[in-house]
Amino acid sequence: MTPRCCPMKSPALAVVTVMLLALMPMSGCLQGDKPTPELEEDNIPEGVFVTGPDGLPVDEDPLPLIFNFSDVGEDGAEPSIGVTSSGCIFFIAFEKVMRSCDHGDSWEDVTGPLCAFQTNDPWGWVDPETDRIFNVQMQGLQTSWICWSDDDGETWVGNPHDSGTTPVNDHIKLATGPWTSSGYGIGGQFSQAFYDQAVYYCYNKLVGIFCFTSFDGGATFEAGGQIIGLATTNGGLHGAITSAPDGTVYVTPRVETPSVIVSKDNGLTWFDRTMGEDVGTPYPRKNSEVATDTQSNAYHIWTGADEGVYMSRSIDSGESWEQTSIRISPIEVISTAFSQIDAGDPGRIAVTYLGSENSSELGEPNIDGQPWDGNAHYANGNVSYYLYITFSLNALDPNPVFHTVRASPDPVQIGSICLNSGDCRDIGGSNRNLLDFNDLHIDREGRVYIAFADGCTGACATGNNSTPEDSRSRRGIMCFLSSGPSLLAEYGDLAEFENA
Repeated sequence: MTPRCCPMKSPALAVVTVMLLALMPMSGCLQGDKPTPELEEDNIPEGVFVTGPDGLPVDEDPLPLIFNFSDVGEDGAEPSIGVTSSGCIFFIAFEKVMRSCDHGDSWEDVTGPLCAFQTNDPWGWVDPETDRIFNVQMQGLQTSWICWSDDDGETWVGNPHDSGTTPVNDHIKLATGPWTSSGYGIGGQFSQAFYDQAVYYCYNKLVGIFCFTSFDGGATFEAGGQIIGLATTNGGLHGAITSAPDGTVYVTPRVETPSVIVSKDNGLTWFDRTMGEDVGTPYPRKNSEVATDTQSNAYHIWTGADEGVYMSRSIDSGESWEQTSIRISPIEVISTAFSQIDAGDPGRIAVTYLGSENSSELGEPNIDGQPWDGNAHYANGNVSYYLYITFSLNALDPNPVFHTVRASPDPVQIGSICLNSGDCRDIGGSNRNLLDFNDLHIDREGRVYIAFADGCTGACATGNNSTPEDSRSRRGIMCFLSSGPSLLAEYGDLAEFENA
């Protein structure tokens, strides 16, 4: 597809994905010429969708959203992203911590000497309350090496054996959140003098999910163990850890029926809740994810059996969830992978995912010669995946509106995306080049930041006949909201950074 603006390049690129209709034809890249997107009859630019809870169009103007893209200068599959209160952005992938303090104009590797020098599974986290940066690296199947910095990555402290009491770990995750007044929170009331937040560390061990709570800011994890219930019977793979302002903690197991596992006592006890039986999940599948807003409402997203992105909401801190699923992705997007979400104030959410609009390939032979049903794992070489971003400012309403843009100007992947590590394919190189997930978080002004790996770069991105064999890179790319509505209402519409 010919880009609507111009191809991604290093160090930073601004792409206009939606524009104020009243200002048309002023649009295009923030750098260089400003071509005017070709409008359709309904005045909605190509690649822009405004939809209701069924994925169908609604009669509303699109939000004015402008996104910048920045090449971090390193491979970046399975990236994590976070922003400190100083505005420094941290992009953590493989064993490297990449930092930009100028909105993506430049990047530097700030990995400290006390951090891991290699990894078997990476994870990163920036504590939104304390600014502590965690670099978490799995070491074989035995332990994790965790290092952390409290000064924007200038200095680091590390523990090379920092993974709880039980060895054999995988799919490591770490997050922080407030202490409650019960369970482990009782001890947390005293440990706050050392570190203000609870730190959680989860991983899978064979068929179980293990989660631990740290009382010393992530230096050690001695309290916790295997989560009871759903995770022990339906598999141990899981998504990210999410902690709400009221201290409720969520972990999402990778199971057939969309589910969340919830703790209200900082990880001492857990219960599970299910939803989404009306839309199901595909197979193979990847992680579902949860975000919570400033009032502790929760939003759970996953890929449905029809390959759309769906959501269920909870307004009682995870006790109950609506059972009628809401479609976030427009119906034109017929295949999705790697969905991520964050929330600001109530009803204000942002979601990102890789998606394809190549509906003509449905029913055509997939990579196994069978009729393709939209599952990215089996997509043929005529299917291209782009980065999509969805905003909603009323996601708690009975009929929420979703504003979606096809944000990347060229494909992120051509052909299949391996969603089952035991069934990846060698098509001019492994189709597992993107690994398992992307990431999305907001900063303290409610500005959205996204980390993803780009599998189609250079000639693959600019060519008209690129193939899956050309799409085997894993370049780390950061994308952020340059201007548009904040997810925190008090900040209104965010303006562009002066040097972006």
